[in-house]
Amino acid sequence: MKSFGKGPVLLRRYTYEIAPVFVLMEEEVLKKLRALVGWSSGDGVFCPGGSIANMYAMNLARYQRYPDCKQRGLQALPPLALFTTEECHYSIKKGAAFLGLGTDSVRVVKADERGKMIPEDLERQICLAKAEGAVPFLVSATSGTTVLGAFDPLEAVADVCQRHGLWLHVDAAWGGSALLSQTHRHLLDGIHRADSVAWNPHKLLAAGLQCSALLLRDTTNLLKHCHGSQASYLFQQDKFYDVALDTGDKVVQCGRRVDCLKLWLMWKAQGGQGLERRVDQAFALARYLVEEMKKREGFELVMEPEFVNVCFWFLPPSLRGEQKSLDYSERLAKVAPVLKERMVKEGSMMIGYQPHGTRGNFFRMIVANPALTQADMRFLLDELERLGQDL
Repeated sequence: MKSFGKGPVLLRRYTYEIAPVFVLMEEEVLKKLRALVGWSSGDGVFCPGGSIANMYAMNLARYQRYPDCKQRGLQALPPLALFTTEECHYSIKKGAAFLGLGTDSVRVVKADERGKMIPEDLERQICLAKAEGAVPFLVSATSGTTVLGAFDPLEAVADVCQRHGLWLHVDAAWGGSALLSQTHRHLLDGIHRADSVAWNPHKLLAAGLQCSALLLRDTTNLLKHCHGSQASYLFQQDKFYDVALDTGDKVVQCGRRVDCLKLWLMWKAQGGQGLERRVDQAFALARYLVEEMKKREGFELVMEPEFVNVCFWFLPPSLRGEQKSLDYSERLAKVAPVLKERMVKEGSMMIGYQPHGTRGNFFRMIVANPALTQADMRFLLDELERLGQDL
């Protein structure tokens, strides 16, 4: 712990000698997360957010296929192709741009009406990319999409990846914490077949921001081979301790915050059963909200949720019974922005909204805060009715 300015700041530096407890803590927490995925060995690192974790996975998959690119750069590469759905997190395209692959390298796989990747279209897109002279190297599946909360069918996707020899990355930044629940972990069936997993405990588990992990099935020290620089002023090989504990050369940063500490402390305080209850409670409250909506006039679900993303429209009195009107969809799309403005100015709520494909603006209520109660769910519905009664 070092003190800068007015208070202490926790840093996890490059070497074991600088932060021995935190080096060991990070390794133990990563081991526990890997076990939940289904791996008895592997590697990993805590990252500054899921976007960076996804980018790490893309870089590792590229390096594994073409290790010369570390020294020779993009000139060592043929045109590459990676595959994900239109429901993926925007960091996939951002990562492709940042890594020099270009956003055109991201091939968009079709998703079904619930937002899940269609494996047959993944197969078709891979074959098409090969026919066009590109080299497929990675598939990024999503467990818990941002808007609809969809979980891609990992077993079927893994089968496709296995047939074509592709790296399977699972962006479980949002949905990964369902692995802690015996009731709901089936949503991620097949995740053990992935090569890498991104998981953000700061989302559903509500660990302190930021707390994000990249988990790897690899046991060949790929992280270090891909990112290591062997700086002699930090990573001397003749130290008195096991230099494998100098894990800093595995990452692209220098100093890092001790993000693992947040999860370690929470896990110690809550226990595995406590964290499981936190996940199960979120699912139960989301279901309660859905059932309460169905009892009231003026609420319409976009779809029945399988996760804690509850997507719905509020139909104000002027639109009820008007579904057959030619301008119904256009008028309905204007409701959510007006209500969002009103709730913010009132200071009563904060609920996100967005359009999605051909669907006009709808609300997306994320039921994740462990402090939420059934009374809060009823308040949400009451407040929308109050704010929208004159529309």
